[in-house]
Amino acid sequence: MPKDNIERAVQRGAGGGDDGIVMEEITYEGYGPEGVAILVDALTDNKNRTLGDVKRIFNKAGGNMASAGSVSWQFEQKGYILVDGAGVNPDDLFMAAADAGADDVVPEDDAVAIYTPREQFGAVELALVHAGYTISDSSLKWVSKNESEVSVERAVQNLKLMSDLEELDDVQGVSSNLMITDEALEVFDTQ
Repeated sequence: MPKDNIERAVQRGAGGGDDGIVMEEITYEGYGPEGVAILVDALTDNKNRTLGDVKRIFNKAGGNMASAGSVSWQFEQKGYILVDGAGVNPDDLFMAAADAGADDVVPEDDAVAIYTPREQFGAVELALVHAGYTISDSSLKWVSKNESEVSVERAVQNLKLMSDLEELDDVQGVSSNLMITDEALEVFDTQ
């Protein structure tokens, strides 16, 4: 085989970039036990390895992978902004977020979660920063349109499946339409 063919094959295999690594974003779709819809966002330099790892975990948990689009229609991507709640007037924060285009403002433990349409995510975040709020986290997240309620046993199986998926190095996030009850979380935490 000619030397330049070998060099081209090596370049192609290495990605051809300056560092030789090409990263790709991929969203895998699947169903957990009892039909719970699951989306897996991954960033990988090797699609085949990541697909194999994700498939293995779905199969081990009694779930299965699905074709593109068969699960994602049940979700919409929303902006998620977490504002530090210390010393924050909830009414003022609500008004600032709503004026900037937020969909929902949800108080949490020591913080306030703000959900925005994908298109308004940057504008809402910028408006909150300019208004003096401290943002502790912000990202785009998949939010289910409808939650799926299953038995505690099946909920724990789905939580284990999602936990195992999140442990993969290439996985950036896992979303599901599982309705997570306090009882299911207690059982899951004791395992």
